[in-house]
Amino acid sequence: MYNGYFGFLESPFSVTPDPRFFYTNPVYLEAYAILRYGIESKRALSLLPARVGTGKTTLLRKLLHSFETTVRSVFIFNTHLSFPELLQVALRDLGLASSKDTSKVTMLEELNGYLIKQLEQGHTVAMLIDEAQHLSVEALENLRLLSNLETDQQKLLQIVLMGQPELDAKLDQPGLRQLKQRVAVHCRLDPLKDEEVNPYIDFRLRTAGYEGGGLFHRDAVRQIAFYSKGIPRLINIICDNALLIAYAESRKTVSVDTIKQVARDLRIGSEVQITNAGPNPAFLSANTKPQTFIRKPPNGASGHRARLFAEPELEQHWESSSLSSWQASSIHATYSSVLLDKVLKSSSTI
Repeated sequence: MYNGYFGFLESPFSVTPDPRFFYTNPVYLEAYAILRYGIESKRALSLLPARVGTGKTTLLRKLLHSFETTVRSVFIFNTHLSFPELLQVALRDLGLASSKDTSKVTMLEELNGYLIKQLEQGHTVAMLIDEAQHLSVEALENLRLLSNLETDQQKLLQIVLMGQPELDAKLDQPGLRQLKQRVAVHCRLDPLKDEEVNPYIDFRLRTAGYEGGGLFHRDAVRQIAFYSKGIPRLINIICDNALLIAYAESRKTVSVDTIKQVARDLRIGSEVQITNAGPNPAFLSANTKPQTFIRKPPNGASGHRARLFAEPELEQHWESSSLSSWQASSIHATYSSVLLDKVLKSSSTI
C-alpha cells in the first residue's frame, strides 16, 4: 500500500520469516554459528528456546538457505503430530514416501537405510523442527531414539529443536531427562537491546530498497524500543502501522506522536500486558460484544469513519491474545477510508 510512497521496493516490516531480513547482531550471529556447528560436526541434537517474536523461524530459514548441497534437510513446522505422523512428513520431504506400509517399524527401517546411504555419499541429513514445545512427550522421547541412529564413528541424523521457553520446561520433566542429556548444542535468542533497535529498523529499510534518510525520528525510535521491549516481531508491527498512518496523513516521516498513537491502538504500554491483549474496552459500547465495532480516525482524517468488524469476527478476536492479529488489523481498518480516498484519487489521474 505505502511502498511506492516511501520509495520501498517491498514491504520492509513484513512479519514473514524472510531470511534476507535476518538481522546479524552478535546474539543472532552466535546462535546461527552454533546451530551450523552442531549440524556440520554431527552433534545429533541441538536446542534453541526463545521468546515469541524473537526470530526463531527466520533463523531456521536462514540455516536452510545456507546449507551446502551435501546437506539434506527436513523442515517441520506443524508439531501437532504424533511420532508416526512426524516420520511420514520427514520421509515425504526426503523423497521416500513411496511405500504404502506406514507402520513405525517400517518407516524407521526406511529412514535408517536412507541415512546410511547418505553417509556413504558424504552427505549430512538434518531435521529442523520449529515450535517444538507442542510436541508430545511421546514424540520427543521417540526423537531421542532417532538421535541414536549412528555408526561407530558418528551420528546419522542431526536434529534441531526450536521452540518457546516452554520447551525448556518440558525437557525438565523426569520422563524426558534422557533426551535433555543428549542435547549437545544449546543456544538462545534474546530480544534486541535498546541501542540495537535503530540499526535493526535501518537494516530492514535498506533491505527493502529505501535510499533516503530520517524516516523515523530519533525520539520515535526510542518509543519503539520502549513499547516493543526489543522483540523484532513487535518492532515490525509497530513500524508497519506507523508507516501506514504517515501515508494516510500524507507525511514523509514518522514522529514520536505517531508511535504513541500506534501504541494506544495496539494497546501496548506499561499498563497493559501484551499477552493479555484483547479488544480495547474504550472502543466498545456498553455491550460487551456489540454487533459492530466502529472507530473514528485521528484529527488528520476527520470526516471519515471505518467499520471494523461485524459480530462474528469480533467474537473470534475477542478470544484471541495475539498482538499481530486483532490489534494490528485495527489500525489498518481505522485508516481504510482515508486510504481508499487516496487510491481513488490516484486512479483518477491515470
